[in-house]
Amino acid sequence: MARDSQAALMALNRFGFGARGGASGDLFNAASDPRGFVKAELNRPNAVRLELPGLQTTPALAQAVFAFQDEQKAKREAAAKTASAAPDTAPQAADAKRQKMSAMATQDKSGANASMQSGEKSSEPMQPNAAKPPAQPLNVIQKTYRAEALARLQRAMMSDCGFTERLVTFWSNHFCISANKGELARIWAGSFEREAIRPHVLGRFSDMLKAVEQHPAMLFFLDNQQSLGPDSRAGQNRKRGLNENLAREIMELHTLGVGGGYTQDDVTSLARIITGWTFAGRQGQLGSPGTFVFNENAHQPGEQRLLGKTYADSGLAQGEAALADIARHPSTAKFIATKFARHFVADDPPQALVARLQEAFRKSDGDLRLLAATLVDSDEAWRAPPTKIRSPYEYLVAAGRLLAQIPDEPSRYLGGLNLLGQPLWTPAGPNGFADTNAAWAAPEGMKLRLDIAAQIASRLGDNVDPRELLELVAADAASVETRRTIERAETRQQALALLLMSPEFQRR
Repeated sequence: MARDSQAALMALNRFGFGARGGASGDLFNAASDPRGFVKAELNRPNAVRLELPGLQTTPALAQAVFAFQDEQKAKREAAAKTASAAPDTAPQAADAKRQKMSAMATQDKSGANASMQSGEKSSEPMQPNAAKPPAQPLNVIQKTYRAEALARLQRAMMSDCGFTERLVTFWSNHFCISANKGELARIWAGSFEREAIRPHVLGRFSDMLKAVEQHPAMLFFLDNQQSLGPDSRAGQNRKRGLNENLAREIMELHTLGVGGGYTQDDVTSLARIITGWTFAGRQGQLGSPGTFVFNENAHQPGEQRLLGKTYADSGLAQGEAALADIARHPSTAKFIATKFARHFVADDPPQALVARLQEAFRKSDGDLRLLAATLVDSDEAWRAPPTKIRSPYEYLVAAGRLLAQIPDEPSRYLGGLNLLGQPLWTPAGPNGFADTNAAWAAPEGMKLRLDIAAQIASRLGDNVDPRELLELVAADAASVETRRTIERAETRQQALALLLMSPEFQRR
C-alpha cells in the first residue's frame, strides 16, 4: 500500500493539480492504477476545450474593445468641450480660497491663545474618517479578463487529475502573450488560449503552431501587424519595413530553440515570409475586425531561402509551408522534448526520458497526445524524486482543490498570483514564466507562500481537520516528520498552514 500511495501521490502532484477534498477519492483511485488514472484524461479530448456561455470569440471581443474605446473618446471630447465652454472662474475661486484660508488662520490663532490663557493643552481635533470613494464599475475589458480567469480556474479545480489542464498551462506558457501589452491583449488573453491552444493540446504541434502564429493576439503581442515587406506596395508607400519580433520568437522560443541551427539571416527570411500576416482593425477594411487576414499589399514579394530551403512566393501559403517545415525540424523535436520533461519531471531531466520524448515527437509528426502518453509511460518520469516545487498557479489551484473551494469569482486567486509573481497570462517577456526551482523556491517567495497559507488557514482552518486532509493529500506516503508536525500544531489553523507548506503539498 505504501508503494501504491507513493505512486498515487506522484500521479496527482507530478502530472496533475493534487487531490481534491470532499468525497472525490482521488488518492484511492490513483493508487489502484496510477498511470491509467493520469492517462484517462487523454481519452476525453472534448474536456480540453472550454466553451461556456458568455465567453466570446476574439472578433466579438475586438468589437467590444473598439466600441469601448470610441465611447471613452466621446466622453473625453465632451468633457473638453464643456470645460472650454464654461466661464473662466479661476481668478474668483482663487480669491475666495485665499480669504477662507486667512479667516481660518485667524480663528486658529485666537483659539490657541484662549487655550493657553485658560491653562488647557492645545490639541489637534480628530479628523473624521474620509469616506471611501464608491467602487468604479468594471469595464468590458476587466469583466472579460475576470470571466476568462474564472472559467480556467473552475476547470482546473473540477478536473479528476488535472493532467490535461496542466498540459494547457504548459503550452499556454510556451506560446505566451502578455495581457499587459494593451487593451486588446488583455481582453484576448483568454480567447487566445481557448482558440489557439486548447483545441490542439491533444492534436498535432504543427496545427497548434499555425493557430498560434495566426491568432490576432500573438500578431498584436509581437507587432507583426506593423511588419511590412520593404518591396511591398505598402512598404514602398509608407517607407516602413520589417518587424522581426514574431519571426525571432517563432524560431528561438516556439520551435527550434537557442542553438537550434538557425542564423540571423534565417530570422530575416522568416520575417519577410510572414509579412502580410495581420488582423483586421476597427475600420474593417481587410475583413471583419479582430479576424486574421493576409494582406497581400504588405507581403514581401519573391522567393525566400530559409534553413537551406527555398520557398516560392505563394502568398499566405509561403508562410504556412515554412511553419510546417520548422515544426518538423529535428531541433524542434529536441527543444520541445527537453522543455516538456523539464516542466513535468526535473530541472535537469533524465536524458533517456528526453531522448524517448524526442523520438516520439519526431516519429509521430508532432502528435502531442502521444507525447503526453509517452511521458506517463516512461519509468524515468515516475522514478525521479519530487524535487520540483509547484509554481504559484499550481500551488493556489492545489489548495483550492484540497479544500473543495471552487471559486465563484476570481479575486482571491488573481491577487495571490500577483503577490507570488505569476500574474495570470502576464509574463514579463515572450519567453513566459520560468519553469525552474530557482524561480519559485527563493526565500522571499516561500515567505509569501507561508503568508498565503496562513491567510487560507485563518479563513477555513476551523472548518476542517488537517489530519484528515493529510490522508487525502498523501495517506501513508506522508513522511513521519510531516505527520508529527501537523499533530503537534497548537491549533487547526496552524496545522492547516503547516500542511499547505509541507513537502508533500509543495513538491511534485
